[in-house]
Amino acid sequence: MRTLVPRLRHRPWVSAVLAGFSAVGLLLAALVAAPVSSAAADSGCRVDYAVNQWSGGYTAAIKVTNLGPAVTSWRLTWTYGGDQKVTSAWNADASQSGKAVTVTDAGWNGALATGGSADFGVQGTYQTANPTPGDFAVNGVACGGATAPTDPGTPTTTPPTTPPPSSGCGGAVICTGFEDQSGPTPSGAWQFTAPDCQGTGTVTVDTSVAHSGGKSIRVDGKAGYCNHAFVATTADLSSVGPVYLRMWVRHTTALPAGHVAFVSMPDSSQGGKALRIGGQNGALQWNRELDDATLPAQSPAGVAQSAPLPTGSWQCLRFMVDTSNGHLDTWLGDQQIPGLHQDGVPTADIDQQWLSRTTAPRPTGLRLGWESYGGGDDTLWFDDVAVGSAPIGC
Repeated sequence: MRTLVPRLRHRPWVSAVLAGFSAVGLLLAALVAAPVSSAAADSGCRVDYAVNQWSGGYTAAIKVTNLGPAVTSWRLTWTYGGDQKVTSAWNADASQSGKAVTVTDAGWNGALATGGSADFGVQGTYQTANPTPGDFAVNGVACGGATAPTDPGTPTTTPPTTPPPSSGCGGAVICTGFEDQSGPTPSGAWQFTAPDCQGTGTVTVDTSVAHSGGKSIRVDGKAGYCNHAFVATTADLSSVGPVYLRMWVRHTTALPAGHVAFVSMPDSSQGGKALRIGGQNGALQWNRELDDATLPAQSPAGVAQSAPLPTGSWQCLRFMVDTSNGHLDTWLGDQQIPGLHQDGVPTADIDQQWLSRTTAPRPTGLRLGWESYGGGDDTLWFDDVAVGSAPIGC
């Protein structure tokens, strides 16, 4: 018995349907095989690059803003058009190969939400030209384009094992935003002083510029040794140890080549002479009045291990003085400055002057202001100052 198999008669619409199914299948296969981008078409990044320069040197305050999906770390690159050479960085790690610069986050500032930003800076030298770069890229993607930066994975810098200290004052001996000042002249717990000699420098309570609240201390610092102008706390710090100092400072002129100081602490271990924080050769430094020792040593290698104090914006400075062993530490934001770190272990070009004296400092007071030992006018503001025996965050 034969099995009859019905024959399908050809119809034009059957071919069309089969062709349609084939096209859909090819399209689905292509979609499955194609990589999916996590970047939105209308997202990207922005970089603000503000330069302060002098003959042969410069600093650049840089802000990178993530306009795309959140990332856990970032890497910023650019190419210099001149003969610039990066010598140091703060709040980030920087390297240079030829004209190409690569900056990676410092670990604690690597995570950027959508709209989040990180502020850092670099210091460098140049001989003939210092043009601003324009080919910034974050995590390999050009800023200002249509694609958001992608996450490169694990940061190259190990994050801190503990979070930064709280920005609150806690049990600090001093905790002030100067909101209790009632007039233009410092009063009450803060008094004007000129430790050695007074000139034309002034100190006032400012109600137009503040880091928080509505008031700050303004210092119009003038060049020349006899132009000391400070505001001093009436609090006795002789029983505080170790000493942790946190302050927000804003200034207008890059630190000069000559020696200046804007923090002065009377030090009983020096017979009342000052333990000072200021700058020289364009970078931050510690200075001991008794023997004029500096930290770091003012060699090119030593200065390169410090950092400038960026101008035109509020900067969080934190210091530690261990009154038991003389160790010192300094942070710009939450970034430790290598050249302003002293742990008792000799480091070439850094602390040879400082370790020539083994007596630990014993600060008894705090003065904020300006003194210079050559050229160097500056206008500064101080706000949200705290001193205590435990770390105080920004």
